[in-house]
Amino acid sequence: MTVMCALGALIGCGPTPEPPATGSSLAPGSWRATLASPGGAITFGLDLEESEEGLRAVLVNGSERQPAGVLEAAGEQIRFKIPPYRSALVATPDPDGRGLTGYWERDVGEGPVPLMPFAAVAGTDARPPARPDPAAQEALSGRWRVRFEGDGEDAIGLFEVAPTGRASGTFLTTLGDYRYLNGWFDGEALRLACFDGAHAFLFEARLGVGGDLSGDFWSRDSFHTTWTATRDETARLPDDFALTRWTEGEDLDGLGFPDLNGEPRALSELLPADSPGLLVIFGTWCPNCNDLTETLVELQRRHPSLHIVGLAFELGADPAKHREAVRGYIAHHGITYPVLLGGSASKALASEALPILDRVRAYPTTVFLAKDRRPTAVHTGFSGPATGQRYEALVERFESEIESLIGSR
Repeated sequence: MTVMCALGALIGCGPTPEPPATGSSLAPGSWRATLASPGGAITFGLDLEESEEGLRAVLVNGSERQPAGVLEAAGEQIRFKIPPYRSALVATPDPDGRGLTGYWERDVGEGPVPLMPFAAVAGTDARPPARPDPAAQEALSGRWRVRFEGDGEDAIGLFEVAPTGRASGTFLTTLGDYRYLNGWFDGEALRLACFDGAHAFLFEARLGVGGDLSGDFWSRDSFHTTWTATRDETARLPDDFALTRWTEGEDLDGLGFPDLNGEPRALSELLPADSPGLLVIFGTWCPNCNDLTETLVELQRRHPSLHIVGLAFELGADPAKHREAVRGYIAHHGITYPVLLGGSASKALASEALPILDRVRAYPTTVFLAKDRRPTAVHTGFSGPATGQRYEALVERFESEIESLIGSR
């Protein structure tokens, strides 16, 4: 019997007259999953849960549980999508149904689809056992000033270590955060990783005799750099409301972009005068943009008079793929505001398309507009829920800005 029919009860395959050959099947439960990166294994959790549609996958990175797609059968393989990133894990189950071997694929708009080897084992914890050290918590937990080789600005590392040696944290930068990182720390060696369908991150470092960290950072299968960190509880980043400026003398008049049907739409029409509004420059491929969109959907629900327009800059140069990606993104997040297509995901091209800003430095970038479409603030990047208090403070700032816009009517 093929894997497709062995999984029939789980994914809706009809009955088959063919007798069972191997009895292979997959059952709900937790799995330890890995991607093979040049720096080593990127380890994450994979939960399979029963749903009305069939067996559904959930990616687990520490405290984050990210719903993915229902398992689909394709010959001897299974496949599940990771929305909204045009991303999927494809694997062949072992005969006993307790192992998966395959690859991660992601459509980046052009060229061959990147692949990273993927494997998972059922019934195991998402992290290897650590070697607990009573001093590990004190040695790592806290705030660190970080420098990645090749970057001109410092980042901030936020790390926590449990008594078991389990470690978690993230890195803050002026353009956003590295989302939920999880791993372990044994008092000397640190290992943190994340896989969310878009990011595949691995950070390794060792604690030196002077108390500083130094190590390596790998992203997906192609990027590598080194990094160093020094404990600094006072470390701060520049104000992310002061990085990008509105260009003096420019306005929305004359700026227009196609909608999802290819029809040109004027920003001045969708962001009318005498109404508060937000112009959000983003990409469906960007996890920080997804974090912001979740926040905006909730803020618009609480403030229905707020006009929001999304302007998407997408991977590759194919407008048809751009439209497909944005339609999936709208459905995934339950977006009710209009979204236009800005073009390819190049900051240089986005800057040319938007002379209202001195430069597009990051995806996302959010422009707050008061009556008469006057800009009151421009926010660069987004720090999502993995950053804890920073995220909470940023949501409060967004809400405060919106309330000021509404009150200025």
